[in-house]
Amino acid sequence: MKKFLVVVDMQKDFVDGALGSKEACAIVPAAVEKIAGFDGEIFATFDTHFGNYMETAEGRKLPVPHCIKGTAGWELDKDIAAALDAKGYTAVEKKTFGSVDLPALIEKAAGGEEFSIELIGLCTDICVISNALLLKANYPEADIAVDEKCCAGVTPEKHAAAIETMRSCQIDIL
Repeated sequence: MKKFLVVVDMQKDFVDGALGSKEACAIVPAAVEKIAGFDGEIFATFDTHFGNYMETAEGRKLPVPHCIKGTAGWELDKDIAAALDAKGYTAVEKKTFGSVDLPALIEKAAGGEEFSIELIGLCTDICVISNALLLKANYPEADIAVDEKCCAGVTPEKHAAAIETMRSCQIDIL
């Protein structure tokens, strides 16, 4: 069985930048350890916006420019980047919360074999849950899990709510 790890949006703006938090900073060591010890293929998503961010639907509802491609905030956290570079990974740029390309990329990488998917990253209540649910919708029979100690939400309460929602949707919580 093939194993995939999806590292969701571990970018500077979500860790310690424009939308960063102490909870996001706190998960970096656990996420680095998870990446370093993972035996399988790794995908890393990049929240990707452009100079017109404030004119987009997201920008109007969350008026905090972040993850603008080409800026330092769009780059991976330095410790996460080092761990991913050491293991090798496939970068997946996404323009919204969930990547519509990720399911097909995983299916292609699986090459017809059964597979499992584990997700870690930021933010639990927005992009992690969106990607987990997209993957579950595409692969209802696959083992899909989220490691909650390698995730952080916008707030601890929203993190907990997202974890419970994913559990309700039959995503395993590690």
